Amino acid sequence: MTPSAFALETALGFGIGLSLGLLGGGGSILTVPALVYLLGQTPQTAVTTSLAIVGANSALGAFFHRTQGTLNAHVALLFGGSGMIVSYAAADLSKRLPPSLLMVAFAGLMLLIGALLIVQKTPNRADEGATPQVWKSLAGGAVVGLVTGILGVGGGFLIVPALVMLVGLPFHSAVGTSLMIIAMNSLAGFAGHLTGVVIDPTLILVFVVAGIVGTRVGSRLARRLQPVMLRRAFALFVVALAIFLLIDNLPKLAVDLASAANSAAALS
Repeated sequence: MTPSAFALETALGFGIGLSLGLLGGGGSILTVPALVYLLGQTPQTAVTTSLAIVGANSALGAFFHRTQGTLNAHVALLFGGSGMIVSYAAADLSKRLPPSLLMVAFAGLMLLIGALLIVQKTPNRADEGATPQVWKSLAGGAVVGLVTGILGVGGGFLIVPALVMLVGLPFHSAVGTSLMIIAMNSLAGFAGHLTGVVIDPTLILVFVVAGIVGTRVGSRLARRLQPVMLRRAFALFVVALAIFLLIDNLPKLAVDLASAANSAAALS
């Protein structure tokens, strides 16, 4: 590994950890495109690698939040448990998709998340005395697990609003709880993706070690900063990156679809 590559991987790992610790999500939204466009991995390999990196950093972030009392383990186990089952099952579907379709779908998810982050008002607190409903936790977890398994994203920006508005957790508790859920979903998705994919353990180690520092910094800042403006600025970046991915991959998808249609016609 060259010094420049090491520096790039370290910076990316720190940024991913910072996002996870501060906002409870966003790490995988950055990781997959970075691995594909900056480090040259295939989309399938990037999805698998992303799950390992984001999962490890999220587990550490969850531990940091637990020490601060901002993690609801009961909700995390319900939400994350259903997500793990669906995530593992959905991983096989990801392997069957063309790389161009995978990236276009990923860009579409980024546009959706970016739009939600821009327009959505995140409550600073929810009803502290409310008892979370089990079915809402299970249903929300299953939806996020599907996204995680197919696209290799932890779903933090889907999980945090769901935990606040659907389940009823306070915002800071939702951030810490989401990290435990992301770690659980990522573990299941990673296990489902391992077959037939070659990963780089050194690269993962660099990302995770740098991410430890970023996650620690982010989890401390999360209790001190109002995240609204930061989330909206990040959302604009996510939307811009999604547009780039669409411009780059839509022509490739058209070629892949045309090739598939020609093959089907030839077989018939």
